[in-house]
Amino acid sequence: MDCPVSVTIHSSQFPQAVRRDLLESLRSRKINHKFHYDSNNQAQKWLALHQAYSPSRTDPNCTQVYDQSFLAAANRLKQSRIHLVGLGCGGGQKDTRLLKLLKQSGRKLFYTPSDVSVAMVLVAQQAACSVIAAKNCSPFVCDLATAKEIHWPDPLGRNAARLLTFFGMIPNFEPQDILPKLSGMIRRDDFLLFSANLAPGKDYSEGVRKILPLYDNELTRDWLQAFLVDLGVEKNCGTIKFSIETTGRGQRLKRVEANFHFEKRARIEVAEEIFDFRRGDKLRLFFSYRYTPDRLRLQFGWHGIVVLDQWITDSDEEGIFLCQKSR
Repeated sequence: MDCPVSVTIHSSQFPQAVRRDLLESLRSRKINHKFHYDSNNQAQKWLALHQAYSPSRTDPNCTQVYDQSFLAAANRLKQSRIHLVGLGCGGGQKDTRLLKLLKQSGRKLFYTPSDVSVAMVLVAQQAACSVIAAKNCSPFVCDLATAKEIHWPDPLGRNAARLLTFFGMIPNFEPQDILPKLSGMIRRDDFLLFSANLAPGKDYSEGVRKILPLYDNELTRDWLQAFLVDLGVEKNCGTIKFSIETTGRGQRLKRVEANFHFEKRARIEVAEEIFDFRRGDKLRLFFSYRYTPDRLRLQFGWHGIVVLDQWITDSDEEGIFLCQKSR
């Protein structure tokens, strides 16, 4: 018999907060990434895209590198009780592999899959329950970008180790926004294991150009355009175009952007507010920063987080980093 699943929803994803964020996205013409994961349809499109283009799915060496990082993290955790918090858990596949490794050493495990999408945390919960008991899994819906205070469940007590994962999420946040929040979430004895999409090779600009086809493809367009279709914008109203932009001061980071360019007039109505778009207008749907290991270490160091170890794929397109709070 199927059992119901209890999901905790943070106030950052209450209906009034979601409506506020949607209105702000449309006013600024810069869409909050969370709106691409809202519905089951969008979640399924993202999972299909991830399966087709993510190095963790297409590159066997990437899987090996993740497994190496999982083993290293597990070896640093000396306690018999471990709380794994999956920030931006997505479908939870990587977290589930990590849980399976931790279980082999006889640890008592608790898992909190966290994402902005109810559909995603439920997918992650189902994956994790192939390894741990359902009662030891507590799905948590939260928007890291807007949440001011987050209190994770602490079911294992103060003597338990806590490991936070943040896989594939760093590129979709402005570093000056997310890194102070991550720093505030990590307790002194916690570990953070995160991954980032990298620009391969020694030439940063050329490396970003090389990976552009991972974004500029029909599966990505289909996923991103689902947001507009759900708001009543017909597909023939415009075109999604991808570009490489340079942003930020000092370090000058590069990112891939996806903008919807309107080729005919369109109107969106949300909560009695009307947004008119004319031919030639554009709406930013998505961005993804590309880093190098040195750039990441510098960014994290500015916010009191030290990288203890790193694992880079042979392609130089994916990196996993183990961190702790600076002491």
